[in-house]
Amino acid sequence: MFPSSSRRQVLSATAALALSLSVLLPSSLVAKDAERIVAIGGTVTEIIYALGEGDRVVAVDTTSLYPPEAMGKANIGYVRQISAEGVLSQKPDLIIAESGAGPVDSINILKASGLSFVTIPSPPDTTAIPAKIRAVGTAIGRVDRAEELAKSVEASLKAIEDKLQAATGPKKKVLFALSLANGRVMAAGNQSSADAMIRLAGGENAVSSISGYKPLTDEAVIAAAPDVVLVMSGGGQHLTADMAFALPALAATPAGRSKAFLTMDGLYLLGLGPRAADAASDLNALLYPEAR
Repeated sequence: MFPSSSRRQVLSATAALALSLSVLLPSSLVAKDAERIVAIGGTVTEIIYALGEGDRVVAVDTTSLYPPEAMGKANIGYVRQISAEGVLSQKPDLIIAESGAGPVDSINILKASGLSFVTIPSPPDTTAIPAKIRAVGTAIGRVDRAEELAKSVEASLKAIEDKLQAATGPKKKVLFALSLANGRVMAAGNQSSADAMIRLAGGENAVSSISGYKPLTDEAVIAAAPDVVLVMSGGGQHLTADMAFALPALAATPAGRSKAFLTMDGLYLLGLGPRAADAASDLNALLYPEAR
């Protein structure tokens, strides 16, 4: 299905997720019987709903914005700042959290509560998405449905990879800006969801030499010479083109000179969930409108 190198990546990601799940899934968990699930992390919530099990979810975190009906559930706070007491007040019989959920003290309290607690590893790699879906399916006792969805997502990812392999012409250099603080751009380097999606969409990460999310100096911004600035839409840190290009360093780049500024929904773009192939296709269309 994938080129040999991609197949190795998929198998590696799948093995890593399976190993993590085998360690983190309590032996006492009877997944199919869990009727009150607390989902911590927007992608975990999205996968549960995609598997047709949204009715079993009683509470979610603030990043669980899709599907829209998830926002009608009780809210237990931001994924990295959840309250253990808030989670426990929902009387869950299963808690599913994306890796990175926190704070650590709250997670430790939940793990020590005696309740079934499952962590779903979330590596910043599009090849790991099918394994993530299978892991959630295992956690909630819907293995068959998860396998069907995972295979569908694998096919969608392969389709966009094949399409972009056939594309010609130079790739656009994309700078993903998470935020602006003290006049500096907080940008996404390699080993980030933004980097994975930029590459899947046929772009080039303008700052792939850095790892994770880091603030850039003015010199680094100018040297990166992005053709496009990409940001998340909505939220408290919502950036506008005027805000971005008011920075002299960004204004001096090709993106600044052409006012090339794109926005996309954060969960859709960065969630690395079932909709990742669609998000990459949409980003590709925004990056290369002339190819449409």
